[in-house]
Amino acid sequence: MDWDKLRVFHAVAEAGSFTHAGESLNLSQSAISRQISALEESLNVPLFHRHARGLILTEQGELLFRTAREVFAKLSLTETMLAESKQSPKGPLRVTTTVALGSTWLTPRVKDFLATYPEVELSLLLDDGELDLGMREADIAIRMNTPRQPDLIQRHLMTIHFHVYAHRSYLAERGTPQSLEDLNEHSLIGFPLHARAPVPGLNWLLEVGVPRPRQSVLRINNVYAIYRAVKSGLGIAALPDYMVTDQPEFVRVLTDVDGPQVESYFVYAEELKHSKRVSVFRDFLIRKVAETHF
Repeated sequence: MDWDKLRVFHAVAEAGSFTHAGESLNLSQSAISRQISALEESLNVPLFHRHARGLILTEQGELLFRTAREVFAKLSLTETMLAESKQSPKGPLRVTTTVALGSTWLTPRVKDFLATYPEVELSLLLDDGELDLGMREADIAIRMNTPRQPDLIQRHLMTIHFHVYAHRSYLAERGTPQSLEDLNEHSLIGFPLHARAPVPGLNWLLEVGVPRPRQSVLRINNVYAIYRAVKSGLGIAALPDYMVTDQPEFVRVLTDVDGPQVESYFVYAEELKHSKRVSVFRDFLIRKVAETHF
């Protein structure tokens, strides 16, 4: 396959139109169209369905696009690694983790990292789903489970502890539960039963010590939103300790009851094992974890 035509095809497939691809490649629409037609002719298969509203990949086009996307992602990685200075880390670094950990623990701490490494272009991708590191959707992940992909390097980062928390305003109005049985008389906040949980055991508070789950006043499919609901004084929930560190308005109740523990891992693709950006960010996180009570 002709490399220039493949590059044009990749741009068109990503943009969904000749016009937008032409803008990104600085080529005319007619030039783009000729390159695609020539590629289809050389392969003897149609790559796009053409219609008035744009372009749709054919089955053969989807196959070629998946391969081209992987090739161009690896080329982009190689280009970045070749340009990266061994003495001064620089260039883009995309880090993904859950919305809760990213919003409340990681984001307030990255100022120190960027002050030390100002040439690193850091992006935080907060998502309770798992981005595909192999497909270069992110460079680094902080994950709340053991990665299953064999081509990923992982390092244990921290153990996250869950306990029972309420806001002072809620306790002033409703009183403080003294036992697990007392929870039956309180407003509890949980996680939807059939939603995909970013960490295990999010409904532990509704289930501990009873034969059937307790009723909840509200269920939310996001741990950060549960934290916000507790902060509003709505009710009691199981929260990770890191979310309420140094926030005296949050009160741990049932202090003799321990919730689930979640192991988190620093994860990245094997091809990035020599990246200076990855190593300095890993060392930064390890330092910050050591400074934090989890």
